[in-house]
Amino acid sequence: MTPASTIGPYRVVCKLGEGGMGAVYRATDTRLNRDVAIKVLPAAFAADPARMQRFEREAQVLASLNHPNIAAIYGVEQGAIVMELVDGDDLRGPLPIDTATAYARQIVAALEAAHEKGIVHRDLKPANIKVSRDGTIKLLDFGLAKATDDSNSSIAAPNPTISPTLSMAMTQAGMILGTAAYMSPEQARGKSVDRRADIWAFGVVFFEMLTGEQTFGTGETVTDVIAAVVTREPDWSKLPPGTPPHLRRLLERCLRKDVKTRLQAIGEARIALDEPATIPPAVSARPQRPWPWITGVLAAALAGVGVGFWSHASRPEPLRPALRLNVEIGTTATLALLRGANSFALSPDGTRLAMVVDSNLSNRKLAVRILQQDQTTILDGTENAVMPFFSPDGEWIAFNVDGKIKKVPVNGGTPQAICSVEGVRGASWAGDAIVLSRAGGGLQRVSAEGGTPADLVKLAPDERTQRWPQYLPDHQLVLFTSAGVSTDYEVANVVAVSLNTGEHKVVLRGAHAARYLPSGHLVFVRGGSLHAVRFDINRLSVSGSAVPILQGVRDSGAGIADYAISDTGIAAFVPGGQSDMGTDFIAWLDQSGKRQEIHSTRGRYLYPRLSPDNRRLAFTGGPDIWIKDLERDTLTRLTFTPGVNIHPVWTPDGKGIFYRNLASQSALPHLCWIPADGSGPAQVLTDDNTSPRSLTPDGKHLAFVRAEGDSVNIFTAAIEGGPSRPRLGKPQPFSRGKAAEAEPRFSPDGKWIAYDSDDSGKTEIFVRPYPGPGGRWQISSGGGRCSAWDQKGSRLFYESPQGIMAVPYTIKNDAFLPGKPALWNPIHPSEGGGRYRWDLAKDGNRIVVIDHARNENVEKPKSQITFVLNFFDELKRKLK
Repeated sequence: MTPASTIGPYRVVCKLGEGGMGAVYRATDTRLNRDVAIKVLPAAFAADPARMQRFEREAQVLASLNHPNIAAIYGVEQGAIVMELVDGDDLRGPLPIDTATAYARQIVAALEAAHEKGIVHRDLKPANIKVSRDGTIKLLDFGLAKATDDSNSSIAAPNPTISPTLSMAMTQAGMILGTAAYMSPEQARGKSVDRRADIWAFGVVFFEMLTGEQTFGTGETVTDVIAAVVTREPDWSKLPPGTPPHLRRLLERCLRKDVKTRLQAIGEARIALDEPATIPPAVSARPQRPWPWITGVLAAALAGVGVGFWSHASRPEPLRPALRLNVEIGTTATLALLRGANSFALSPDGTRLAMVVDSNLSNRKLAVRILQQDQTTILDGTENAVMPFFSPDGEWIAFNVDGKIKKVPVNGGTPQAICSVEGVRGASWAGDAIVLSRAGGGLQRVSAEGGTPADLVKLAPDERTQRWPQYLPDHQLVLFTSAGVSTDYEVANVVAVSLNTGEHKVVLRGAHAARYLPSGHLVFVRGGSLHAVRFDINRLSVSGSAVPILQGVRDSGAGIADYAISDTGIAAFVPGGQSDMGTDFIAWLDQSGKRQEIHSTRGRYLYPRLSPDNRRLAFTGGPDIWIKDLERDTLTRLTFTPGVNIHPVWTPDGKGIFYRNLASQSALPHLCWIPADGSGPAQVLTDDNTSPRSLTPDGKHLAFVRAEGDSVNIFTAAIEGGPSRPRLGKPQPFSRGKAAEAEPRFSPDGKWIAYDSDDSGKTEIFVRPYPGPGGRWQISSGGGRCSAWDQKGSRLFYESPQGIMAVPYTIKNDAFLPGKPALWNPIHPSEGGGRYRWDLAKDGNRIVVIDHARNENVEKPKSQITFVLNFFDELKRKLK
């Protein structure tokens, strides 16, 4: 919103501030000619019905609080709450005792009115208390208030879903906006809260009004602040001289950590505040002999010093409690939950969060959040990025996009290409080297400054893939997830390999997504939870039993989970447990959005390709290619080649299929051919990382892609030999350069190739004549990939950030004349699941699409990440 914007009869004047539940604006009521405050939910929240219901409940809560010390609500307009505008300053101390007491009475009166209606503020702090010019106190922002039933007024059993919600700025001291410092101990521990949490916060606020200092100190980090709240007592010596004893007694009762012994009702505070100050008893004037008690104290002090020194030298530092916080990532974006890829990363020092964000899964980009700042920065040039990871110094973020690994400065800038590689399945950066994994291959290493990836660890005979590597501290050992033919990562192994000797050692069986931590532990995923076990890095062996540490960590499939842990002991994860990655189905989809399922069995599917007559469908399911007879509704397994078989391409006569085999015996994939009816064995044509994409209509030329050096290039080759024993002729480059050019598709007459290229800085669709020479025409604008021609020779389809686009075209002489792209359907079939999850029917009126079940635990973008502070201490406590 900008000045002069309107919401109903209210005209916006300026922005006042922003918090976890929305932005607040100053506005003018044009009907009543008065100034108001308008609180608006961010757009990302407004699309979430659950959050909108919460927003409306907040309005109802505020509307029920009609009290002179509570900011009034005037109404609700277009998803915004219109409230009383309070002109005044935030409450600050130190204040004279009489003034502080007068303000305390007003705060108590407001809380008592709210508690009588079963409403708990839960976020009482000086920033939410305004002092008007006439000395009237106004309580603001019941945004975290919770209307409670009187029958449930006592504290309920702990519920981890009701842990405190902070903005990302609240994860560092100094930018905490007060929230952590005013939490009650039970709230900081993530337990259910009632009105006694407000009583605690009132005690903290009253103490600070009297002293001018935070009750439990400032601390260097939010961990220190909350730990102090949970474990320490206030320094009562800071109360000003002359503080009446009844006020100190009130503070002591408000700030008891045990809720059962704390002041039970805020009305008792009202009574206590009105007590007359008592006169302390007179001190006897009788002279006393000072030396005996001075000597005793001195002796005790010296003894205490000795004991303290011995204790400090011989006992370990006390373990701090683990603190769990649900943190809003921001109001401008939500976390994009990716399938088969991690969605975020923590910098090694735990000060930054790199995220793949999107509000509607149509404009995915990288974003960075500096934890002590209350804003998210979108990084330009990172469209379609996945799998972010940090440099060792935390100054760069590397990511995978469109067949390349790139890096970008954490503060923004132009992304720089590091290398070209397809099917990345994790990477780790140490020193000036990056170790990376690719689907179906062994580990590779590349310079962080750029270059060609070199083989580092070859696949063992029983391995299908090596994934999610991590450099261990000496940089001579790498930890990774090793999987065999099975795609079930619950039976995968965690393996360590020496880069000096090449020796492999299985560290854990039945585990995946493992990480070594500086605390001397290994964490890994099993059964949707994060487990931990003690780990001797010198012997590469675990000791003791593994124990679950974090329940319900989202497993995004392909052997990875959405969690990250900094070297400083901050853990972060996305709740969700084992993600149901097997809810794909296959359907026809027309332009109107109507779906007709053609393969309803739920599973994990990729690369659908229709036969030339559109009667059969080839696709990858698990490690194999299957053929679906669409007329007879029968399913047949086509490939039995060891490894994973992907990218089926039909011959024009429908009798054969070219495909890519990620073999378990070699680090390089194979190009294979097999009869489409399964009447003969598969034939290996090449073993040079060739991946087929398209055949000319006469079946005489194959277009394929291959990674070469630091780029991905398109090649074509003649198909020689008979139809039953084809051979691949000498490859001819169609493109060769620094740009990643991929996904070639021949036109219906075989004279043109549509393909993806990122040489403009963003992946777009281009068309060139085949075999050439000739010009080049850009088809898409604003991003495009994965093209397909209709067989009428009239339109070219492709994916864009808006959805599936259709472009009419004509050919005049040697020129390709594209028309204006038009949105055909807003679906994004390849989002989060790899390229080509759709194919076009020959009439161009519908597509076959691999879709994700809409009503079966479908994951939506999330606006929160759960943080666990003092995570290393928690490991040491549970793994003694």
